[in-house]
Amino acid sequence: MKQLHRLDLFGWSVFNEERNLDFHSVLWVREAGNILIDPLPMSEHDHYHLQSLGGVKIIVITNSDHVRDAERLASQTGALVCGPASEEASFPMTCQRWIYDNEEIVAGLVAYQVNGSKTPGELVLVLEGSTLITGDLIRCHIGGELCLLPAAKLVNRERAVESVRRIADLGGIKTVLSGDGWPIFNHGAEALHRLARSL
Repeated sequence: MKQLHRLDLFGWSVFNEERNLDFHSVLWVREAGNILIDPLPMSEHDHYHLQSLGGVKIIVITNSDHVRDAERLASQTGALVCGPASEEASFPMTCQRWIYDNEEIVAGLVAYQVNGSKTPGELVLVLEGSTLITGDLIRCHIGGELCLLPAAKLVNRERAVESVRRIADLGGIKTVLSGDGWPIFNHGAEALHRLARSL
């Protein structure tokens, strides 16, 4: 796994040829138990790295299209799986906890629901007020500039735009770790506001 902008954050990626961009997963290393977000399949190297960092206690899935390798990892590790509450009736795997809008998953990690995306009730996560971790709706196809999920995949563009503006107004965001595309390690709030103004 790659070291991210904080000593307690790591990431790994898979290049998607169809979309010509990277898909990303995030690991937050913490004394109370590590958290994986939208975990992709791991290489043997990354699996050993994860074990050396203390394994995994909780898996958070931002939306049903980002289940990825969560089920296998949960079965191997016994990790508690959290999913978006709005998808409880149709989620493709068992979750032990359903996450609602503006809910603190653990101390320092808050989930916000975004609407209008391709799945209902998609979550974005804010880590300690300064790092935004996104699923599908907010992306970064061009380095340094955020974008919205392509229009053809939006269920409701108006609600999606409202959601982006709400997240931009949170304030304090320095870093955006997008599920799809490039990360933005600095000036994340400015990038969010540019996106909101462009919609």
